[in-house]
Amino acid sequence: MRPRTPARLVRARPEPSFTVTFDGREITVLPGRTIAAALWSAGVVSWRTTRDRGEPRGVFCGIGVCFDCLLTVNGRPNQRACLVRAEPGDVIRTQEGTGHDD
Repeated sequence: MRPRTPARLVRARPEPSFTVTFDGREITVLPGRTIAAALWSAGVVSWRTTRDRGEPRGVFCGIGVCFDCLLTVNGRPNQRACLVRAEPGDVIRTQEGTGHDD
């Protein structure tokens, strides 16, 4: 992705959308969105379960402090959906517990 500059932003034309995969489902994403924003726009509000009780979680604080929005991105567990920018072709999965084989 090319860097955002004032000269490019002045044209006010959005860049083309792209797709990511969430739990096997293709989701269309606008450039620059975090994974949390992409999931929210697709109607997904929960993508992790707690370690002890298996309770659903999604975004809580939205600024990377609370760890409620953890998910697995491209095979890497414990990624904060509110901080990680969605990239074309990302494979995103719901995370259960710690995200590791435990």
